[in-house]
Amino acid sequence: MPESRPRNIPEATVARLAVYLRVLAGLADDGRSHVSSGELATAAGVNPAGLRKDLSHLGPCGVRGVGYSVAGLRDRLTETLGGARSRPCVLVGAGRLGSALADYSGFPSRGFEFVALLDTDPATVGSAVGGLTVRPVAELETVVAETRASIGVITTPAEVAQSVCDRLVTAGVRSILNFAPVALAVPAGVDVRKVDLSVELQVLAFLDQQRDTSPELGVPDVVRPLPARAGAR
Repeated sequence: MPESRPRNIPEATVARLAVYLRVLAGLADDGRSHVSSGELATAAGVNPAGLRKDLSHLGPCGVRGVGYSVAGLRDRLTETLGGARSRPCVLVGAGRLGSALADYSGFPSRGFEFVALLDTDPATVGSAVGGLTVRPVAELETVVAETRASIGVITTPAEVAQSVCDRLVTAGVRSILNFAPVALAVPAGVDVRKVDLSVELQVLAFLDQQRDTSPELGVPDVVRPLPARAGAR
């Protein structure tokens, strides 16, 4: 597979490329050597045309009539997404969610390594999670300097998330994954990705409700939304 220089890729496309990489990793584990665009698109939950458009950002990838090399495309995606080298991550908030993330074995294979866990709870500090000893959050700046962490993960309560974010940024961290249910303010040059589990569950609740009230399921017409009146906003 020929090499190509990285190009500017839209953020939404990057998110889908990460999904393709996950699917390819599973196919590789199953011993697959090639995959068609249709099969890869179905597994990733997108349409084939959209998948081909996404992969066009990488340059030539597949062979007509053969499909994509699983190993080759996986390597190309890994390089494009920055997973070719391990990226040290520091996690602040070693509660249940933080501990579950730190103990997950799937991150190293994707190029992410938790190098430090920090917390304020005296009962948690000093405990072992995922092969690491939880350190006091007072040592945050020292930990970032020691480990050269490039990614910070915040799983703290909302009321302290901004202060933790500020300290991470001051310490030199420029990429932050935020699980706290609050929007973080960061200076230019710092990237924040927010994961709000409550929002995702709310979306699922809405979709579930839509299924419950769908006419195709035999629900009486009286529950259908009334058409908007002309000029209504």
